[in-house]
Amino acid sequence: MRLLRHAGTTRVAFDEPNLVSCAGLVPAMELAESCDLHGIVAERVRIDGDKGANAGGKVATVVAGMLTGADCIDDLDVLRHGGMSALFGGVYAPSTLGEFLRAFTHGHVRQLQAASRDLLVQLARRTPLLPAGDAVAFLDVDSLLRRVYGKKKQGAGFGHAKVGGYPVLLRGLNPLIATLSTPAAAPVIVATQLRAGNAGSARGAAFLLAEAITTAKATLAAGHGVGADIVVRADSAFYSQKVIAACRRALVRFSVTIRVDQKVKATIASIPDDRWVEIEYPQPVWDDDQQRFISRAQIAEARYTAFAGTRSEVTARLIVRRIPDLRKTPVDDQGVLFPVWRYHAVFTDSPFILEQAEAHHRGHAVIEQVFAELIDGPLAHLPSGRFNANNAWLTCIAIAHNLTRALAVLAGPALATTRAATTRHRLINVAGRVAHHARRLHLHLPTYWPWQDSWQQTWHAVHAPPI
Repeated sequence: MRLLRHAGTTRVAFDEPNLVSCAGLVPAMELAESCDLHGIVAERVRIDGDKGANAGGKVATVVAGMLTGADCIDDLDVLRHGGMSALFGGVYAPSTLGEFLRAFTHGHVRQLQAASRDLLVQLARRTPLLPAGDAVAFLDVDSLLRRVYGKKKQGAGFGHAKVGGYPVLLRGLNPLIATLSTPAAAPVIVATQLRAGNAGSARGAAFLLAEAITTAKATLAAGHGVGADIVVRADSAFYSQKVIAACRRALVRFSVTIRVDQKVKATIASIPDDRWVEIEYPQPVWDDDQQRFISRAQIAEARYTAFAGTRSEVTARLIVRRIPDLRKTPVDDQGVLFPVWRYHAVFTDSPFILEQAEAHHRGHAVIEQVFAELIDGPLAHLPSGRFNANNAWLTCIAIAHNLTRALAVLAGPALATTRAATTRHRLINVAGRVAHHARRLHLHLPTYWPWQDSWQQTWHAVHAPPI
């Protein structure tokens, strides 16, 4: 590609009043309104004073900005350019939205979280958000540390994170997030909670998990997945009596990584050699410790009793995966390996066969992809100095993520599981020109847009009756 005109012969002017840069917001917000986003937020969120007036319209403005990729309050001004005023009304200025977010207390955040859960159920009823959810659904829980730099950020503290595979100590805030997915569907966010940066991974996890399970069941029921087995997946930081008890009270399955301590080692040692089954990964996995790709492993299982001697004692399956540690594995003169194994153990009551249960747990890594998508979008920053404002921002992120996912599902199989950035690029951030003909509004989009069919499929879907 090359320029047909050099800079000296090209003139630039910001003088087109009918052009918009994010025409895909029209079907996106049509979908939000068909699920009654404004009404749900207005019913749930009650903030006293003029700053809390019209909470539904203000939350919708924040969410719309996030759909375009806004990652701070000032970026929400993207909704006030060109012909946007001909397409949308009730768009608030960033300064007004900042005051609105800063008016949130913990109680108001809880109200907004309830509204987010209600909207997710409506999206599942309105769109095929979680297809094939009648067999098994996965509820993943994890946390991440988002680094912040302002010294006056409320709740900011030093916590552990990994950068380039190495643990480091960073100053930040600690979101806890739960996602829901099926083997055929990308994850949606069912619960969020912002915590102080020095919070342990499992702090508040059991409480959030109980809410997430209730939301997951309602969401699956709305999408006709009532009979699905829900499997809660988490890493070893969430292996605790409270988390396992929350799963059992809610009558859902659990699959939690467990630290390989002396008791677990003794259980592994009791597994006969002929019980180990070799598996091959669909795609090689990079091992940071050994600095190599791993494509094969061996798995086996045994019975294991966790929290023995307590009221929370649980007996279930211990699924073990092992790979040879090449740094410690000796080789004799004939080139024969005497492997020294590295073990990875999972405590689960999954009803599936060994190979399926082990593969299901490895799928927990999907939540890391969700984190990557959020960091590449509105979670790039936690924009306010006030903790509850950032907590409300995180809840709006969940609403925007779920709307983006629903929009992608309506576009068809080609975009149903794509990254949020891809959905923004192909469906939302599409330039258009607003024109008035007689009493009709026409939105002219680019000729030969490569994803025209997907965009039009979404457009027709949001104007169709609910499924």
